[in-house]
Amino acid sequence: MGSGPLAPFRGGRMDAMPAPVTLPRLSWGPFDGPHALLAHGLGSDGALMWRYGTALADAGWHAVAVDLRGHGVAPRALDYSIAAYAGDLAATAPVTGGEWDAVIGHSLGGAAATAVAADEPGWTRRLVLIDPAISLSDDDRETVRASQEEAFADPSIEAVRAAHPDWHPIDIELKARATQRASRWAVEQTSLQNAVWDVRAAAAALTVPTHVIGADPAVLSLFTGDLAAEVLQNPVVTMSVIAGAGHSPHRDRPEATVAALLEALA
Repeated sequence: MGSGPLAPFRGGRMDAMPAPVTLPRLSWGPFDGPHALLAHGLGSDGALMWRYGTALADAGWHAVAVDLRGHGVAPRALDYSIAAYAGDLAATAPVTGGEWDAVIGHSLGGAAATAVAADEPGWTRRLVLIDPAISLSDDDRETVRASQEEAFADPSIEAVRAAHPDWHPIDIELKARATQRASRWAVEQTSLQNAVWDVRAAAAALTVPTHVIGADPAVLSLFTGDLAAEVLQNPVVTMSVIAGAGHSPHRDRPEATVAALLEALA
């Protein structure tokens, strides 16, 4: 990968990229359709992107969801910088070779995908970011820390159901499993190793068509206000907001979120 937008995520050093790990995959849909990559958020896994996978498959796409390093059954490592997550995604290609027709990234996955797409414009033809963690304030970081601490304190199906009674039973089941399978150390290190969490420079450098599906700020959004206004100054970036949805709109308001995704890819 190049050294432009990713350089800030190496502590300002022009070091070599961390060695990538091979990410395990789940897939939906026909191989002869366009190919999409799905990258999940912190503390989740590829299986939790099933709403996007099934909707894309129904629309004729071949969708591939990966477990990010330290999550699901992906390899464990010592490096949990955004650059490391991005390096893994950059090394992930369609089984047919070439570029992805679309990459869909949620939260952490959105930040890492933004870094790759800015540094390697030939990696994907378009980008869809789901409430991406482009830049985290101290308040954002505390919200994320508290959420992850709560999830790890009781990663049972019963606890997830109590916290999110309106979620689909599959989301409840898979969220509990994702927390149980994730490395708590890796999740904690993702915060600690990214003392400055900021990929705004990469977002400003994007040249591929990019659409942000934002969460409702009245519920919980990491991409709103001045941050959203700044990123939207890049003319290739557009945005829609899912009313009534929190940070994981595909679980809070799945039908509206899937409709927004398909519209963005049309």
